[in-house]
Amino acid sequence: MTDFTTHTIETAPEASRPLLQGAKKAYSFVPNLLGTMAEAPALLEGYMTLAGIFDKTDLSETERQIILMTNNRLNGCVYCMAAHTTISQMAGVDAGVIEALRNNTPIADTKLEALRQFAIVINETRGWPSQADAEAFIAAGYTRQTILEVILGTSLKVMSNYTNHIAETDVDSAFAPNAWSAEQVAAA
Repeated sequence: MTDFTTHTIETAPEASRPLLQGAKKAYSFVPNLLGTMAEAPALLEGYMTLAGIFDKTDLSETERQIILMTNNRLNGCVYCMAAHTTISQMAGVDAGVIEALRNNTPIADTKLEALRQFAIVINETRGWPSQADAEAFIAAGYTRQTILEVILGTSLKVMSNYTNHIAETDVDSAFAPNAWSAEQVAAA
């Protein structure tokens, strides 16, 4: 694969520097994903903006992480699975939910499992769920708004997962304790 630079604030293109400075202030370090995205300031800004917008949805932190981690797993993104496991733990997402997402097993809570299943459908059908899939999701207690918010979260993951695939982004040391691989899940 083509070599990509994981930029620091000092090496990043000028337009990316303020965004990386904001990330460093928020996280106390610049995550490698953002340092890699800095090569294309518009991508970095788009990703960070969309992430902020996704946080404004009516979804709980757990629900947002279900959408994000489901897409990470389906897209085979090693970096994002480790990062979002750590983020989920820090946000107080139930450990059983995190393990189910990492291992592709059902979530005990039926409503949350319906969200996981619908996120799978959106990803695997490339946004062409059947009417029955949409109706089952709404019957589980979600809304048409939630259907669109699943699409929003899926879109966010396309940006980060695909960047990590192409750049082979190194997992940050802060996320390394939660390393993940698709092979681990397949072997389980």
